[in-house]
Amino acid sequence: MSLSSFTLASQRRMGGIMERRTFLEGLAAFFGIAGTPVSRAVVPRATTRRRVELQRSPVAGFQYHQGESVWPDLALGAALDLRREADNAYDERAVRVEWCGSKLGYVPRIDNAAISQLLDRGEALSAEILALKESENPWDRVEFAVYLLA
Repeated sequence: MSLSSFTLASQRRMGGIMERRTFLEGLAAFFGIAGTPVSRAVVPRATTRRRVELQRSPVAGFQYHQGESVWPDLALGAALDLRREADNAYDERAVRVEWCGSKLGYVPRIDNAAISQLLDRGEALSAEILALKESENPWDRVEFAVYLLA
């Protein structure tokens, strides 16, 4: 049975209207997975989003903002907020990195082109702390990842 003949047969059974369940059962049979029960519980709703890692970066400018004052409270896996600063005098693609309203620094200039464009388009992004290191080099203190929510 071809897919088009399956569709026509299903429509005839339902008087021209095909139910979702009938369609899914027929589709399963067409692909050779007949016998698999298709119920409403098996068909998940798209309520959860997948996270796709886009990049990992250190926080730039950590020593110039509030990073040192909140350092004792930072934790691995903590959520970070990314805020676009299109009017930044030093970088037109600037993306500020915040934790609980405190400015930690920025996505490094070399890494911010894609992130700034995605934020400008209104894409859903998230970020979290991956590593915290006691170091005299501020570029080594906080590493974070940026994810696209798909």
